[in-house]
Amino acid sequence: MGKFLVETSARHGHLSQKDVETLFGEGYRLTLKKELSQPGQFVCNEKVTVKFPKGQYNMSIIGPERPFSQFEISATDARSMGITAYTRESGDITETAGCTIVGPKGEVTLDEGVIVSKRHIHLPPAAADELDVKDKQIVWVRLDTDKSVIYGDVVVRVNESFSPAMHIDTDEANAAGAAGELYGEIVSI
Repeated sequence: MGKFLVETSARHGHLSQKDVETLFGEGYRLTLKKELSQPGQFVCNEKVTVKFPKGQYNMSIIGPERPFSQFEISATDARSMGITAYTRESGDITETAGCTIVGPKGEVTLDEGVIVSKRHIHLPPAAADELDVKDKQIVWVRLDTDKSVIYGDVVVRVNESFSPAMHIDTDEANAAGAAGELYGEIVSI
């Protein structure tokens, strides 16, 4: 397998079913706009306004519904919006910044749930075996760009439902000069 797709993950949110219903109406379900590379994940037709101390963003939602709501932004976004957003793995939102989410039918205030997503590689078990890596292992990855970029502190996430792909945020993609289809490879374990 050697190389794997590297995708830029722009600012976005994940919503719990409870928050979906508060924002869009009782019984409402998120609707598919576009499938993503990870099986079962999709960009939703629905968008929300997310308010911070120094401004707001209209943000896309990634479905399906999650157990809790979470928003992923870049470090640049966090500074411009006047918050401290910690770099965390998705789902690790304890003691993180909050925000207010506004939808067409209501609003929700989150006390925590805004993070800068830690760069990571999604791998199914067979691909992880081929690359000789394990779930939660930290690796270094070289990106195929003109800037000769190597990212350290990349967490490997292994799950039967994953498709091989690395996710970086917009700040990381811009620093790497990423454009078009991009691939990476593990260079250190």
